[in-house]
Amino acid sequence: MITRQNIYNCKSILLFLYAYSIINARHYILIICGLSNLYSRKLIKLPTPKFIVFYNGREPQPERREYRLSDAYKTKTKDISLELVVTQLNINQGFNDELMEKCPDLFQYMQYVLKIREYNKEMPLEAAVTRTVDECINEGILREFLLQNKAEVVSMSIFEYDAELHMKMEREEAFEDGHAKGLEQGEMKKLITQICRKKQKSKTPEVIAEELEEDLEQVKRIYDVADEFAPEYDEEKIYEELMTK
Repeated sequence: MITRQNIYNCKSILLFLYAYSIINARHYILIICGLSNLYSRKLIKLPTPKFIVFYNGREPQPERREYRLSDAYKTKTKDISLELVVTQLNINQGFNDELMEKCPDLFQYMQYVLKIREYNKEMPLEAAVTRTVDECINEGILREFLLQNKAEVVSMSIFEYDAELHMKMEREEAFEDGHAKGLEQGEMKKLITQICRKKQKSKTPEVIAEELEEDLEQVKRIYDVADEFAPEYDEEKIYEELMTK
């Protein structure tokens, strides 16, 4: 079984498991229906599985890597009752050259993707895809396939690259949000430490707020919570308590 993905996603192993289960369930039922004895002891042979993912996304990936279903198990054991291995092959330019030489269609597909990415740097996605399709037809790259399915290819390529861009932006936004929250957390803990040190010197909230140039209500809030953790004034515990109020 072979699939392709332009977004790094180890969950594809679950899709393979589901697909293989469905296919072999049908295979098993068809064979059983052909047997005179429904409870025959005869071993039913199944197709030998091989699971391959062709990866051509923008996120850097090695030339070859494996995913194992057992990596997702909550409890790790030496005796694995069910295993499924998926091999991911990077088909971006510069990877798996031997495979590309043996499979001209795959090599031409890589050229197609590369052209879209290059043109998309200087023009909108739809224009980049349309230009790439026309150019590939003229240059004999996937020519017959593109001639027969031009409209569908253009539509699907735009959809896939929009999805790839959307997920890339989501990851970047999540990173930025996490970074911002980290800064906020760090600043709050720093303020807690400063207030606790001044509190230990018997300074009032009003004096501390003036010295630190902080909002008096904020200082009072931290000051009061810190009382619960005197005399150690554990910064982490004070912070956690503040976050629950």
